[in-house]
Amino acid sequence: MKNFYIIDFDSTFTQVEALDELVRISLSDHPDREEIYKKIEDLTNAAMEGRLSFRESLTQRVQLLHANQEHLKQLVSRLKKKVSASFSRNREFFKQHADEVLIVSGGFKEFITPVVLPFDIKIENIYANTFTFDEEGNITGYDQENPLSQEGGKVKLLKQLQLEGNIYGIGDGYSDFQLKESGLIQKFYAFTENISRQSILEKADHITPSFDEFLYVNKLPQAISYPKNRILCLIVGDVPEEAIQVLKKDGFSIRHKETFEDKYVGDVGMVLLADGEKISDAKLLKAIKLKTIGYLGNSKNKISHDIATEMGIVIFDDQKQNPRNAKFIPKRMADFINKGDTYMSSNFPNLQLPKVGNAHRLIHIHKNIPGIMAQINNVYANHNINISGQFLMTNEQIGYAITDVSARYDKQVLKELKEIDQTIKFRILF
Repeated sequence: MKNFYIIDFDSTFTQVEALDELVRISLSDHPDREEIYKKIEDLTNAAMEGRLSFRESLTQRVQLLHANQEHLKQLVSRLKKKVSASFSRNREFFKQHADEVLIVSGGFKEFITPVVLPFDIKIENIYANTFTFDEEGNITGYDQENPLSQEGGKVKLLKQLQLEGNIYGIGDGYSDFQLKESGLIQKFYAFTENISRQSILEKADHITPSFDEFLYVNKLPQAISYPKNRILCLIVGDVPEEAIQVLKKDGFSIRHKETFEDKYVGDVGMVLLADGEKISDAKLLKAIKLKTIGYLGNSKNKISHDIATEMGIVIFDDQKQNPRNAKFIPKRMADFINKGDTYMSSNFPNLQLPKVGNAHRLIHIHKNIPGIMAQINNVYANHNINISGQFLMTNEQIGYAITDVSARYDKQVLKELKEIDQTIKFRILF
């Protein structure tokens, strides 16, 4: 059966609630703006959490706007810069599934349509409310006949559409859950990249901290091979909040602990340590999923660089204890996970990589002995895979090979690359 994907707009497709942003634009010079902003936010949250009917919340919010056509133009410009990161990087999915993706929102077409159209979403698949205006272009209200302006509006709309197939809903609020409650959709995915509402999480079929997660669990085309929210990033010790925020905003699953607890050793993918913290050799040897370590100080005598290198773990540290490295070190860690960059690593060959489009990036870390690259390229040749770019850097211990391939590959290719003798680590970036 055909699949359909019902996607919410506010705090899902975009990082923000559009009406909240609109009132900040329209009332920027109003003496009571902060009080009005708070009222709008409270009304939004009350509706999203199911504590206030959507119709009542919408009516009160629109009355507080005092906005016009010019304010809407400014809002659209702002929203285009506020598309959720995981949606923004997965444009290819929307292009491939243009017929199956529907934007269904209690927001307004006047600002939703120009934001989502560049993602190849069809204009006839955009369902939202519409404003009413006076002759001067001031917003006076909204079309109250539109089912999306009413309580249970998304349910009413979907009943009218009579879609035949498997329907999946993605959103952050109560109106999104109502689709599941009505029995009209197969699964409801609570989207938490921007906001997490506990009352909604408890009712979801699956919590998806990013759109990558939704695509991953449903085996759909995705920009990255593995959702970053599934990569456990352990913060150890007295690490500045600004350093933590770098990794949190990038979407990694953060745990902040006073010590490197044993229960995390087997599953941790990234570790950021405060100056003075240590990782014992025994723990390091057991950290089989660990990909990178950041150290906010000089890691010499704190972490065994030899063991880390032998395990394919990239270390970034701050030997000169520069204050700017509170952000610099976690950024280097994120760049390694996201792009494969090892620039300014303490133990790996330093490599900065270009961004690529329409390609898959594969990382192969191996012991530095002759013949490995020939074996890697033989695997690609045997499977008729075209190499669009390849990079190799070595030091005395290891070789670090990055290959960008322009064709899709089957699992056998990955299996053969992993099984090359002297392979230390292999992973797919995207």
